[in-house]
Amino acid sequence: MNRQAVDELKRQISLLDYLQSHDWRPARQLTSGRWMGLCPLHSDHKPSFLLDDNKGLFYCYGCGRGGDVIRFVELYHQTTFTEALALLHSGCDVGTVVRAAAEFYRTQLHRCQQAMSYLEQRGIHSPEVIEHMRIGYAPGGCLRASLTEKGYPIAAAREAGLVDAAGHDSFRHRIVFPLEGNLYGRSILPASACPHRFLPGSKGGLYGWDHARGCPEVILVEGVFDYAALWQAGFHNVTCSLGTHLNTRQFQQLCSNHRTMWLAFDADSNGSGREAARRLATQLRGADITVRIVTLPDDHDPNSFFAQGGDADQFHGLLEASRP
Repeated sequence: MNRQAVDELKRQISLLDYLQSHDWRPARQLTSGRWMGLCPLHSDHKPSFLLDDNKGLFYCYGCGRGGDVIRFVELYHQTTFTEALALLHSGCDVGTVVRAAAEFYRTQLHRCQQAMSYLEQRGIHSPEVIEHMRIGYAPGGCLRASLTEKGYPIAAAREAGLVDAAGHDSFRHRIVFPLEGNLYGRSILPASACPHRFLPGSKGGLYGWDHARGCPEVILVEGVFDYAALWQAGFHNVTCSLGTHLNTRQFQQLCSNHRTMWLAFDADSNGSGREAARRLATQLRGADITVRIVTLPDDHDPNSFFAQGGDADQFHGLLEASRP
């Protein structure tokens, strides 16, 4: 394998994804893309393992070893450089295949007028938002060929849930949003029996948290289309919980620093969104977080509020009128 092929392999395989596929979990985040955790290469009792996923490098302050993903595989599996390359090339982890699929979907979005029209109907039209969120589209019928052409084994795609047993794309005819180790797909077909789809496994942490975590005031919404609408309107201090029930990691993220949280959940006709906001507000206040509940017009979510004519000034008004 020449140098160019080695560099391409390292570009395709995230060191963080590889570590997490071998049950490594970060103890704390230092900055965006930089993490500390227990070292998987020796018996470690306090976090001494630094991971810089932006550079694809690691270093352990305990055992003094470091390098890129290939070096990690050499050390972890006690093997040679050549054998480490073979392991990485033939055994692409699930996270890597999911990232490759997300990139393929991203290239397909502008090729499908129906998909672009669906986004327009939902009020999402800014090229900057589409690029920021890496929004894609699954046309169906060509994901398998794309992954195979790039050298990804179809068995890995099946294991990830990207294709079914027959090799058909699980996200076909869906707008696709990359998440943390997962994907969310929203069907563009009006009569879809299953409009929402995730890959098997955890939905991960808060969507867009790296951009919002440093803000003293953060807006929390339920869905990615709500996130897109607010970001498009200029509210970049927004994050998304992908539903009203937060997992442990998402709750810990919100409580990682003292901040003011605005809960802008859906104003469902059955009151479920408002009730979920009240429950979460109580939990957050117990963790010393200042909380405000945003009251949207009846039967609206943030996405529909903007899609049906609301603007940034009006939403600012809702924030100012929000109650504890």
